Amino acid sequence: MRKTYKALMGAVLSLTMLATAASAVNITGAGSSFVFPIASKWAAAYRGIAGDQVNYASIGSGGGIAQIKAKTVTFGATDKPLTSKELNQFGLVQFPLVIGAVVPVINVPGIAPGQLTLDGATLANIFMGKVARWNDPAIAKLNPGVNLPNRAITVVHRSDGSGTTFQFATYLSRMNPEWRADIGADTAIDWPTGIGAKGNEGVAGNVAQIGGSIGYVEYAYAKQNRLAHVKLINRAGQAVQPTVAGMRMASQNADWAAAAKNDFYVLFIDQPGAETWPITATVFILMYKNPPDPQATTAALKFFQWGLEKGDKLALGLDYAPLPENAVKAVQTHWKNIQGSGF
Repeated sequence: MRKTYKALMGAVLSLTMLATAASAVNITGAGSSFVFPIASKWAAAYRGIAGDQVNYASIGSGGGIAQIKAKTVTFGATDKPLTSKELNQFGLVQFPLVIGAVVPVINVPGIAPGQLTLDGATLANIFMGKVARWNDPAIAKLNPGVNLPNRAITVVHRSDGSGTTFQFATYLSRMNPEWRADIGADTAIDWPTGIGAKGNEGVAGNVAQIGGSIGYVEYAYAKQNRLAHVKLINRAGQAVQPTVAGMRMASQNADWAAAAKNDFYVLFIDQPGAETWPITATVFILMYKNPPDPQATTAALKFFQWGLEKGDKLALGLDYAPLPENAVKAVQTHWKNIQGSGF
């Protein structure tokens, strides 16, 4: 009798596992490397709760935009928002997911994280090759008392289509008229100097290996790779560190209800506030209004809903700033534009 009971329970358990596996949905996404650290954390935690597998490829914002347009993924992710015209052309919707910081990172022996201060104009001159040594007078003026080496600067930049590049270049364009006139801001630009690397991962890896180098990455990559970040002088004239408080201050003036009416085309570059980090950015999710796979799309939205409502601690642990409550409500209301979403 006992053996029969065990066999019966084993059969029930097997059937339960098969039913769970059958009901689990495979969700695919691609794009922004900026969001990859938190997307990975959320995906691992969510699989343990809901059973759905979120497979996200960190291929850069340009790749994410191309993949969603080609309908090869459930969602794309980009740090450069698309205009309403672009979204309407392809039948897409976009919404923000989480807020982060683009930070300049350096590998200069003897310089600790947050010890070096730069302003936007000087940073642009470094990435244009006009300031080419670490003891250049422009850097020395901003860093009295810091022992700056007489060493060449190696610039590391993105080689792929990158929303992080768009955000970084937008900041440099606003800080330096020459950069704005000659180079501008986009996901891919004609870099005046330096070596290219793919993804935030590639830039972080190259900076870690090359002495005297400087690059730009999302802050989570700086921390994970133990890279020294620089302080930046913000709009208020303060030399600030990249902090969650500084990111929140950069985004606090956003009118999220109005942003939703403009398809969430929002930027947080060079915002006011004493603590504000000047290169604060958000990542945008791209999905179809009339999705080719409604089941996967609905499952993806449930994943994003969980991240927005339950994923705050994981986001904060990686130094991302969760969206404020009014933004979350505006995003979830916006999901009604997706057919069959159930929102």
